[in-house]
Amino acid sequence: MRGGPRDRGSGSVLVLAACAALLSVGLGVLGLSSAVLARHRAESAADLAALAGADVLAGRASGAPCERAAAVLRAHGARLVGCAVRGDGSVAVSAAVLPAGPPAALGEAVARARAGQATEAAAVEGSR
Repeated sequence: MRGGPRDRGSGSVLVLAACAALLSVGLGVLGLSSAVLARHRAESAADLAALAGADVLAGRASGAPCERAAAVLRAHGARLVGCAVRGDGSVAVSAAVLPAGPPAALGEAVARARAGQATEAAAVEGSR
C-alpha cells in the first residue's frame, strides 16, 4: 500500500484542480483574443474610412468626407467616434469596435487613422 487510508482519492482532487486551472487559463486566452481581434478590426476600419474620406476630398468619390467614412465604418461593423477634415487636405477618423463576449464589459477598442494628399514636406520627412 502506497499511502495511508487518508490519501485515498487525493489524486482525483489534484486532477480536478489542474483541469480547473487549465480551463481558467483557456478562458483568459479567449477573452484576450477577442479584445485583440476587436482592436485589429477597429484599426482596419479606421484606415479604410480615412481613405474613403480622402477619396472624397481628392474628387475621386462623391459626397461628404465624414459621411463616406461613416458608411465605410458601418459596413465593417465599427462605430464612428470622430471625424475631421484638416486644413492640410487630410481626413482624420476615429473608430470603435465592441469586443465579443465578456471583454465587451471592459469597453470598446478605439483606433485612429488619417489619410489625404501627400505634401512635399511629408514626402521629404518620409524619405529619411
